[in-house]
Amino acid sequence: MEHRIVGPGPYRATRLWNETVELFRAKMPLRKHRCRFKSYEHCFTAAEAVDWLHELLRCSQNFGPEVTRKQTVQLLKKFLKNHVIEDIKGKWGQEDFEDNRHLYRFPPSSPLKPYPKKPPYQKDVIKFPEWNDPAPGTSQENIPVRPVVMNSEMWYKRHSIAIGEVPACRLVHRRQLTEANVEEIWKSMTLSYLQKILGLDSLEEVLDIKLVNSKFIIHNVYSVSKQGVVILDDKSKELPHWVLSAMKCLANWPNCSDLKQPMYLGFEKDVFKTIADYYGHLKEPLLTFHLFDAFVSVLGLLQKEKVAVEAFQICCLLLPPENRRKLQLLMRMMARICLNKEMPPLCDGFGTRTLMVQTFSRCILCSKDEVDLDELLAARLVTFLMDNYQEILKVPLDLQTSIEERVAHLRRVQIKYPGADMDITLSAPSFCRQISPEEFEYQRSYGSQEPLAALLEEVITDAKLSSKEKKKKLKQFQKSYPEVYQERFPTPESEALLFPEKPKPKPQLLMWALKKPFQPFQRTRSFRM
Repeated sequence: MEHRIVGPGPYRATRLWNETVELFRAKMPLRKHRCRFKSYEHCFTAAEAVDWLHELLRCSQNFGPEVTRKQTVQLLKKFLKNHVIEDIKGKWGQEDFEDNRHLYRFPPSSPLKPYPKKPPYQKDVIKFPEWNDPAPGTSQENIPVRPVVMNSEMWYKRHSIAIGEVPACRLVHRRQLTEANVEEIWKSMTLSYLQKILGLDSLEEVLDIKLVNSKFIIHNVYSVSKQGVVILDDKSKELPHWVLSAMKCLANWPNCSDLKQPMYLGFEKDVFKTIADYYGHLKEPLLTFHLFDAFVSVLGLLQKEKVAVEAFQICCLLLPPENRRKLQLLMRMMARICLNKEMPPLCDGFGTRTLMVQTFSRCILCSKDEVDLDELLAARLVTFLMDNYQEILKVPLDLQTSIEERVAHLRRVQIKYPGADMDITLSAPSFCRQISPEEFEYQRSYGSQEPLAALLEEVITDAKLSSKEKKKKLKQFQKSYPEVYQERFPTPESEALLFPEKPKPKPQLLMWALKKPFQPFQRTRSFRM
């Protein structure tokens, strides 16, 4: 029984459903059974199906060992309702599934759930306000510009380095960022951060960007108490006083020797039931219907605990502040109850941890349209939340720092020098493209040779240089870059063509050149007769 890991991405709940159905139909053992003096081939009992599917879900990394037998029965009821299985007489839909000896079989064909089609959302994340973006209804000419002339002394004072006289420059004051600009930056960078962690090309299939409220993000980051719990501006959205008192009572449950606590037999069970009834009647789950797909998508990252925690941190920042506060208080109470060894059993037949997950999973995560794996997915998420709630409900400092630096950069005055392109703005950070080792070796070997070859050609074609100066520069280039020089002049003949030999002028005939070389005087015979 192997269950493939379904990673993050769009329609993860539907993909999990189809994966479980296919595996159940392919691997569930079928055999011959007798019922009321009649034999049936290729069938199974309800109890056999519960045993096999329960073991499959517990061993699956998509669900985990927290899956209970009751949840498995609920899933098989949905299998029967959706005609994944049918009873031995072919009935399905309205029939009830119970953990007994009733016989079931697979229908000839089991339709898998199609992936829902959502309307296309805006693919591009909200654009950051750039440096020179004009305010709505204004032109670039209205930006105030103040020319400043700086000398070396002023420059040295500012930059701790004297570089001589500095040309005239001017300070370009970016238009003042409005509150709406800052909210756009928070929303855009937060969604970009979430998209990067999930590894998705777009968030449109798991999240409607238009429904994300940037005010919620900013409030959840800055309006918090010393304990990290969100502080609400509207006190009418707070938990009722009696619910908050009941939660504090169970979270700080005293020892049995403490007589100040009003107690009677079963007191703690009544207090817990009061809390469960309040959360069970919420109009919307704490993680909201809108963010259901996003949280379910993060469940595919649970194998990488650190990455999953970061993704949950971002998703929880998108919650309305009142939902985030209720979630923080509830998770803190649940974790403390589970760790309190002095706490009496709150339910017969269930462990404290299992009871916490079963009681509050549906009020924490649930889809607006009934999804067949809601309970299993919610239990998986609540278990992880309960184990890591302190980290998950913290504000991610890396995200907060990067956004604050971005806002500060956009508010900073920019210095422009003469000749600089005034329309060029500082672009957002970009990521390097990964290249192959072969391409790296090629760039390392030949990437610098092209500009060097161009430099050599400039020296060769420079008409202002005399032959003597040109020969001197070429000798220096040959000594520094022999490979580039050798490629340009592979033979001495090719180099000689650059400097053709000039014809030498014939030397003038001198009178002394006509005379014979000096010879010692010899007496000659006289011609006299």
